[in-house]
Amino acid sequence: MAAFVAAFVRGLAGFGMAILLVPLIGLVIRPGEAVVVSNMLGLLIGLVGARKVWNVGEKSAGVIGGLAMLMTPLGLLALFATPPAVARVVIAAVAIAAFLLVLLPAKPGHAPGGVETGLTGVAAGLLTGFAGMPGPPVVPYYLRRPIPREVARASMFTVFLLTSTASTAAALALGLASWRDAVFALLLFGPVLIGNHLGGLAFGKVSDALWRGFVGLLLGVSGLLALVRLFG
Repeated sequence: MAAFVAAFVRGLAGFGMAILLVPLIGLVIRPGEAVVVSNMLGLLIGLVGARKVWNVGEKSAGVIGGLAMLMTPLGLLALFATPPAVARVVIAAVAIAAFLLVLLPAKPGHAPGGVETGLTGVAAGLLTGFAGMPGPPVVPYYLRRPIPREVARASMFTVFLLTSTASTAAALALGLASWRDAVFALLLFGPVLIGNHLGGLAFGKVSDALWRGFVGLLLGVSGLLALVRLFG
């Protein structure tokens, strides 16, 4: 059920699956394994409609995603070198930070330069490896600008596909992923596929203002949920 809901949110908002899923399954399995499973799911669902997403999104998504791919292995190594209790705290803090970043005032007419784009890619890669959450730097990068929501959503999808690919490949190459992680991801893929499809249908029926409001609400709820789960 958690996988279905998280995937529905992804299909509607353009992100959020990892933010919702990692803190939850990280309480059942080790945080490192939860991140690996989440990134495997991100890769599988990201391949669905990948060509269409690439054509709609900004070219900046390729730059951010490429840099993130280079940094993801470093974040993954840091995760597996961190005690599980500390990792859970950091992952919860990342979810809260995502909400706070989106609350910052929008920048009408702002066009990010090379430095901002590069830093977004680096941060996305490190957070992909450590928390399975490239969203905190990527979501504000696109949502705080007056671009069409279809472009913002497609751009985020592109970045997340690239980061999921890098994280999965790095986990396999470094011996940090096991066959059990792959089986777990495959078992969850059915609910994820259905939830993502239904979320995509809902995306086409909501207004831009409602969509952006939902994105902010999602980040706030996910951060609160992570804290409740952490201390409860």
